[in-house]
Amino acid sequence: MSRIAGRFARVEPRRRVRRLVSGLLSDLPRKNCWTLAEHAGDATPDGMQHLLHRARWDADAIRDDIRDYVVEHLHDTEAVLVVDETGDLKKGTTTVGVQRQYTGTAGRIENAQVAVYLVYSAAHGHAAIDRALYVPRSWTEDPDRCRSAGIPDGLVFATKPQLAARMVARALDGGTPARWVAGDEVYGDNPHLRTALEDRRTGYVLAISSTDPVTTQAGKFQATTLAARIPKRAWQRLSTGSGAKGERYYDWAQVEVHGPAGRLGQWCLLVRRNRRTGELAYYRCYSPHPVPMPELVRVAGRRWTVEETFQASKGLTGLDEHQVRRWTSWHRWVTLAMLAHAFLAVTAATERSNRPAPDGLAPLTGNEIKHLFAALISPIHDLAHQLRWSHWRRRHQARARHCHYRRQAASRP
Repeated sequence: MSRIAGRFARVEPRRRVRRLVSGLLSDLPRKNCWTLAEHAGDATPDGMQHLLHRARWDADAIRDDIRDYVVEHLHDTEAVLVVDETGDLKKGTTTVGVQRQYTGTAGRIENAQVAVYLVYSAAHGHAAIDRALYVPRSWTEDPDRCRSAGIPDGLVFATKPQLAARMVARALDGGTPARWVAGDEVYGDNPHLRTALEDRRTGYVLAISSTDPVTTQAGKFQATTLAARIPKRAWQRLSTGSGAKGERYYDWAQVEVHGPAGRLGQWCLLVRRNRRTGELAYYRCYSPHPVPMPELVRVAGRRWTVEETFQASKGLTGLDEHQVRRWTSWHRWVTLAMLAHAFLAVTAATERSNRPAPDGLAPLTGNEIKHLFAALISPIHDLAHQLRWSHWRRRHQARARHCHYRRQAASRP
């Protein structure tokens, strides 16, 4: 908290942020302004809501503090920047960025809010260091709707790959040591993102769809067509890294492809084959200098750390449990949730490095550290405090129900 204290001009929001982040690191089954305020000992959630909506502080500045904190403790010259999006299912149409759209969270088209995240994936751990809310065209083409949700004037539509490119550029310009960028098909199929990374001489291993056209010396072919021509002797058994059940082995093959004319570097198509099912996956790869295939496989395997980051951030620090509707409130909530998760990731990495677990004990994980930390900081409130909150919740719920019934009655013909 001392790292971000200077971002607040007044002591009141600084103290309240500390209580909010402590609540995010608690064992509360549900984390929102109501539960965090009760956990902090406040009489009402008004203070927490004010902190997220109207108080004066810069969430982007704290985002940069988080990046510096993560890089300082997880520093790795072979680190990979992983981009991916995640969605939060929402009801209604007034929450910023919400519309019916595909989200991997549900695996189908749902009413959802989608955001793109950038994860710093190093040998010792990984954590999110940037975020960008995806605002669909249905919003950017409706100025009144944007204004009602607090979206800054002049915001123009940006695709997910465009948001990813901006975050990668921001991280590299901020001095983040990373040689590689990884992502799924949404980003690998986008030529503009690939060009932006090549312009910066930053290597990438980006998944692509099977129908993506790839140019070789023999002409232009779909990725699946090139994979079918790979001879048996070209496949190698390599591990993408250790998982929960041991090393993750796949068969891999590499096909040299043409890069842009006049540019130096190594371009190739990397193909992964599941050893049990035979299912194929495809990756476009670029490196400013030649690298062996095991290095490309290592980078490809790091992409899964973004899924682990989402799972931990949502399950441990309430990344997706926000009940806010406006632009500023969303950015502030997810930034503080990222800060809480970064603390867990860094603490776990420090413990594994400085105090290895003795025989018979698994290394400390973020989940275990959160339980221990929550036990140390858990405030104890008297019965009167619990009863006051019960009374406040019931009064608020009764008022909301009365308003819903009255609105429903007024809308009947």
